[in-house]
Amino acid sequence: MNEIVRALLFALITAHITTMCVTIYLHRTMAHRALKLHPFISFLMRFWLWLGTGMVTKEWMACHRKHHSFVDAEGDPHSPRLVGLATVVFKGVFLYTEAVKDKEMVEKYGKGAPDDWFERNVFSKRRRLGVLSTLAIDLLLFSFPVGLVVWGIQMVWIPFWAAGVVNGVGHAWGYRNFDSKDTSHNFSPFGILLAGEELHNNHHADITSARFSRKWWEVDFGWLYIQSLSLLGLAKIEPAKVSLY
Repeated sequence: MNEIVRALLFALITAHITTMCVTIYLHRTMAHRALKLHPFISFLMRFWLWLGTGMVTKEWMACHRKHHSFVDAEGDPHSPRLVGLATVVFKGVFLYTEAVKDKEMVEKYGKGAPDDWFERNVFSKRRRLGVLSTLAIDLLLFSFPVGLVVWGIQMVWIPFWAAGVVNGVGHAWGYRNFDSKDTSHNFSPFGILLAGEELHNNHHADITSARFSRKWWEVDFGWLYIQSLSLLGLAKIEPAKVSLY
């Protein structure tokens, strides 16, 4: 297997792990409290996200919770109805960055975020160190510029697919299982690439559910991982509380 093939596989596998950490830890666990993770698993996912994205848990929680509070209305940080689909898809990361500059908003919607020594002194304070550490690892594993390309794929994966495609296409195109009061759509029934985040309408219909799939033919890879963690005693799935619609 030549270096380019190995590098591509490495980039895709690590991007997949990052996607899983976003949907399981940031989204379903922290933002919506749909499950509880074992503290060690939570720490591992925080550490991986620090390496792969530099995102701060409290900021992500706050931005996402505000989205649900003002979905598709004035105040929504990333609604294609307000700013246009192309803007959300290709500039979603900038919308996110701008939103989390509002410290009052972060404090209001980020309640319950981790506040331990690692969060205060490493994950939040030295976020650039994480992604630069990943760059160093990639350059050690692969020759230049292959390692740099791998790092580039890892760094743009979540900003494009999560901040862009999910927030954009997920509110513009696809099919709907639920007649929700917003523009949320399921834009694919096969939650492989985005770990179930493609089932966006299902999620908006019941934000407290750890499971995004609703039809037998819908696949939620994030849910499959959650079930595996649950069987191992590393996660506790909370019962869905109040359905919005």
